[in-house]
Amino acid sequence: MPRVRVKVADGGRIVIPAEFRRSLDLEVGDEVILDLAEGRLVVLTPRQAVKRAQETVRRYVPEGRQLVDELIADRRAEVDRE
Repeated sequence: MPRVRVKVADGGRIVIPAEFRRSLDLEVGDEVILDLAEGRLVVLTPRQAVKRAQETVRRYVPEGRQLVDELIADRRAEVDRE
């Protein structure tokens, strides 16, 4: 997708061009997440942000290990100790 130049309006508003909104499947009223990374403003959909977080965590968790199952087991053990 080509780069597009936009202006910053009153209140710091910018308009995301229609082609970009369609590509991201954004509708009026949808929320986006802004990230400042290496001097760049990155706009993510919530789905993209979750996927990025999952990929980050996955790098540190061995294959086949289920953190959710471990968390549930820890919570159950905690309840049993009370």
